Amino acid sequence: MSLDWLAISEEVREALSAGRPVVALESSLIAQGLPVPHNLETARAAEAAVREAGAVPATTALEDGRLIVGADDALLERLGDPEREVAKGASRDIGPLLASRRLASTTVSATMRAAHLAGIGVFATGGIGGVHRGASEGFDVSSDIDELAATPVAVICAGAKSILDLPATLELLETRRVPVVGYGTHELPAFYSTSSGLRLPHRVDSPRAAAATIAAHRSIPGAGGLLLVQPPPADLALDRAEVDGWIREALVDAERAGISGGAVTPHLLGHLARASGGRTLRVNIGLIVANARLGGRVASALT
Repeated sequence: MSLDWLAISEEVREALSAGRPVVALESSLIAQGLPVPHNLETARAAEAAVREAGAVPATTALEDGRLIVGADDALLERLGDPEREVAKGASRDIGPLLASRRLASTTVSATMRAAHLAGIGVFATGGIGGVHRGASEGFDVSSDIDELAATPVAVICAGAKSILDLPATLELLETRRVPVVGYGTHELPAFYSTSSGLRLPHRVDSPRAAAATIAAHRSIPGAGGLLLVQPPPADLALDRAEVDGWIREALVDAERAGISGGAVTPHLLGHLARASGGRTLRVNIGLIVANARLGGRVASALT
């Protein structure tokens, strides 16, 4: 089957053909996740970290009816331009966005799908989506969970975003048969914090051990994705109780203001940035780059 809309850059294509390590990177952090100028600076730093670890970065996006794997710097700049209307594409949106030929970033689920289509087995990001707080009433669960269950890509991250219901997210990952493996930890990281208090059944302590675990998982017929989670950099990590207090304040504020649905997450993140004096932004940037570096090391060990 010919996927003429799948545009893999020459560098990425040559690396894959030669069996060299490649790491997929998402682009929603550029268009929607981080403020200017941190968005482009962080994206470039993540790509540099992958290269320093001996692998080739492959940032994904959509433009002009193509799903691009290996965005060039000019495309990164277009994604980060606040004057442009950049759509946010999850895996469910790929078809409509291809048809409309819109410029769009890729979230975790869309990047996983793009990576798999291109033949890339490792993807590094900040944190995944999961079960939102109050999901028992609104059924608000990220498509990242189902994508992890279905798509055989190893995702390296700092756990699920801490504004989510972390116990419910971990439980749903277990239900959907997604292995969650701690890198240097027995606990699920809480994104901004090193610990969530939620114990993990599996742990590895080196890129080689992580690669062996990923390879074994992939050898199982019908297996989907795997989540490799590492805590945020210790010198940047925040106290979990303090972060939880900010989140509770933000949720109360959102309810008072009548903010609901998709507008809640940006409201929460903005509140956290203000309440922390910018510390949550620094942690976010630090863990994105650290995860990219680990992704390069693990991809190199896999090859």
